[in-house]
Amino acid sequence: MTAFLAGLVFSSFAVFIAEMGDKTQLVAMSLASRYRALTVILGITAATAVVHIASVVIAEVLGAALPTDWITLVAGVAFLFFGAWTLRGDEMTDKDEERAASRRIRSVFITVFTVFLIAELGDKTMLTTIAIGTQYDWLPVWIGSTAGMVAADAIAIAIGAVLGKKLPENAIRIGAAALFFLAGAVMVGQGALMLLG
Repeated sequence: MTAFLAGLVFSSFAVFIAEMGDKTQLVAMSLASRYRALTVILGITAATAVVHIASVVIAEVLGAALPTDWITLVAGVAFLFFGAWTLRGDEMTDKDEERAASRRIRSVFITVFTVFLIAELGDKTMLTTIAIGTQYDWLPVWIGSTAGMVAADAIAIAIGAVLGKKLPENAIRIGAAALFFLAGAVMVGQGALMLLG
């Protein structure tokens, strides 16, 4: 597997898992209940692309400034943290609902873009993208993380529309946390071996 393909696949999968049950996924469901699903997907895609390009730029700067062994170790610890964050859960509060509903800008696309961009800043998926971006080249991570995020939100929107209820949050949260813990443990192990070797 080429380095490009590895970065693309890993970032897509990791961000897809990180988005499951996340607050921004709930924001996507809320927006889809008010606006056309296609407009919501397009707005989410644009907002995600903007946030994740910023994330990979941050990762490139960190990658150039810090030694690889330390980056791997810190990224592994970050993944363990993301696992705990995922296990704890992330819910959309009434205040978040009100904010999403009150964002009445002239264009629905701009409304969705703005709401999702604000919700995504500093979110788990943004931080996950930064952590992965320190391990792989920026382009596959940017494409993969954006695709993984949009795929997770598209599934949530579709299932929410068909079933009229949320995804089984507990099972998804526990499964996603386990995957983060596994990836984090592997990365911590790799970083420790590089530091000791």
